Amino acid sequence: MTMNEIYAATEPRRAEIDALKGTVVLEFGSPTCGHCRAAQALLASAFAEQPPLRHIKIADGSGKPLGRSFRVKLWPTLVFLSNGREVARLVRPGDANEIRTALAQIESGH
Repeated sequence: MTMNEIYAATEPRRAEIDALKGTVVLEFGSPTCGHCRAAQALLASAFAEQPPLRHIKIADGSGKPLGRSFRVKLWPTLVFLSNGREVARLVRPGDANEIRTALAQIESGH
Protein backbone atom coordinates (compact mmCIF):
# COMPACT_ATOMS: atom_id res chain seq x y z
CA MET A 1 0.00 0.00 0.00
CA THR A 2 1.08 3.55 -0.51
CA MET A 3 1.59 5.39 2.73
CA ASN A 4 -0.12 8.74 3.15
CA GLU A 5 2.56 11.30 3.96
CA ILE A 6 0.32 14.37 4.33
CA TYR A 7 -1.84 15.23 7.32
CA ALA A 8 -5.51 15.75 6.43
CA ALA A 9 -6.32 19.39 5.76
CA THR A 10 -9.69 18.96 7.48
CA GLU A 11 -10.27 16.66 10.42
CA PRO A 12 -13.03 14.16 9.62
CA ARG A 13 -15.98 13.83 11.99
CA ARG A 14 -16.16 10.73 14.19
CA ALA A 15 -19.37 9.63 12.44
CA GLU A 16 -17.51 9.65 9.11
CA ILE A 17 -14.75 7.46 10.54
CA ASP A 18 -17.23 5.05 12.16
CA ALA A 19 -18.99 4.64 8.79
CA LEU A 20 -15.82 3.77 6.81
CA LYS A 21 -15.88 0.37 5.14
CA GLY A 22 -12.85 -1.88 4.88
CA THR A 23 -9.52 -1.54 6.62
CA VAL A 24 -8.30 1.84 7.81
CA VAL A 25 -5.31 3.04 9.80
CA LEU A 26 -5.75 6.37 11.59
CA GLU A 27 -2.47 8.03 12.51
CA PHE A 28 -2.80 10.79 15.11
CA GLY A 29 0.19 13.07 15.44
CA SER A 30 1.79 16.32 14.41
CA PRO A 31 4.25 17.23 11.66
CA THR A 32 6.44 18.87 14.34
CA CYS A 33 6.50 15.81 16.65
CA GLY A 34 9.87 14.04 16.74
CA HIS A 35 8.28 10.70 17.68
CA CYS A 36 5.90 11.03 14.72
CA ARG A 37 8.72 11.78 12.28
CA ALA A 38 10.74 8.83 13.63
CA ALA A 39 7.77 6.48 13.13
CA GLN A 40 7.42 7.29 9.42
CA ALA A 41 10.16 4.88 8.31
CA LEU A 42 8.58 2.11 10.43
CA LEU A 43 5.18 2.78 8.86
CA ALA A 44 6.61 2.84 5.34
CA SER A 45 8.35 -0.51 5.93
CA ALA A 46 5.26 -2.21 7.38
CA PHE A 47 2.81 -0.74 4.85
CA ALA A 48 4.98 -1.69 1.84
CA GLU A 49 4.15 -5.35 2.41
CA GLN A 50 0.38 -4.94 2.83
CA PRO A 51 -2.57 -5.08 0.48
CA PRO A 52 -4.18 -1.70 -0.12
CA LEU A 53 -5.90 -0.05 2.82
CA ARG A 54 -6.79 3.50 3.76
CA HIS A 55 -4.22 5.46 5.82
CA ILE A 56 -5.51 8.74 7.27
CA LYS A 57 -3.08 11.08 9.02
CA ILE A 58 -4.77 13.38 11.52
CA ALA A 59 -2.99 16.47 12.86
CA ASP A 60 -3.98 16.19 16.49
CA GLY A 61 -3.82 18.73 19.29
CA SER A 62 -5.61 20.33 22.17
CA GLY A 63 -9.30 20.77 21.48
CA LYS A 64 -9.32 18.50 18.42
CA PRO A 65 -12.52 16.44 18.78
CA LEU A 66 -11.53 13.36 16.76
CA GLY A 67 -8.41 12.68 18.79
CA ARG A 68 -10.33 13.19 22.03
CA SER A 69 -13.06 10.78 20.87
CA PHE A 70 -10.33 8.13 20.44
CA ARG A 71 -8.72 9.08 23.79
CA VAL A 72 -5.39 9.97 22.15
CA LYS A 73 -2.84 11.13 24.72
CA LEU A 74 0.56 10.56 23.06
CA TRP A 75 1.79 10.87 19.47
CA PRO A 76 1.91 9.05 17.28
CA THR A 77 -1.12 6.94 18.08
CA LEU A 78 -2.15 4.46 15.40
CA VAL A 79 -5.74 3.21 15.48
CA PHE A 80 -6.44 0.17 13.28
CA LEU A 81 -10.07 -0.08 12.14
CA SER A 82 -12.09 -2.73 10.37
CA ASN A 83 -15.40 -1.42 9.03
CA GLY A 84 -15.31 1.50 11.46
CA ARG A 85 -14.56 -0.65 14.52
CA GLU A 86 -11.27 -0.40 16.41
CA VAL A 87 -9.36 -3.67 16.21
CA ALA A 88 -5.91 -2.64 17.45
CA ARG A 89 -4.00 0.40 18.69
CA LEU A 90 -0.32 1.29 18.91
CA VAL A 91 1.13 4.24 20.77
CA ARG A 92 4.63 5.28 19.75
CA PRO A 93 5.50 2.06 17.92
CA GLY A 94 9.10 1.00 18.42
CA ASP A 95 9.57 -1.20 15.37
CA ALA A 96 7.90 -2.18 12.12
CA ASN A 97 7.00 -5.64 13.45
CA GLU A 98 4.60 -4.10 15.98
CA ILE A 99 2.85 -2.39 13.09
CA ARG A 100 2.81 -5.59 11.02
CA THR A 101 1.22 -7.48 13.93
CA ALA A 102 -1.52 -4.84 14.26
CA LEU A 103 -2.09 -4.92 10.50
CA ALA A 104 -2.53 -8.70 10.68
CA GLN A 105 -5.23 -8.14 13.32
CA ILE A 106 -7.02 -5.60 11.15
CA GLU A 107 -7.01 -7.99 8.20
CA SER A 108 -8.57 -10.75 10.29
CA GLY A 109 -11.12 -8.32 11.77
CA HIS A 110 -10.05 -8.95 15.39
